[in-house]
Amino acid sequence: MTDTATAVEVTAQDVHGPGVVFCPNPKMTLWSGHPRVFIDVATTGEGKCPYCGTLYKLAPGTVLHGH
Repeated sequence: MTDTATAVEVTAQDVHGPGVVFCPNPKMTLWSGHPRVFIDVATTGEGKCPYCGTLYKLAPGTVLHGH
């Protein structure tokens, strides 16, 4: 399982399509993998993975174009 005490800060470069990031992210180890899910961070600035509980937050000052 992932440490849920620390949020993963994401930038505009990490955000895909309609304002989502995916989990597990590329920095996670393969043994802790779960099915890939897309997490909306554009709406509120953060989102939590329903599988592992990882919290993804937009970095301060991040501007998403087209949202």
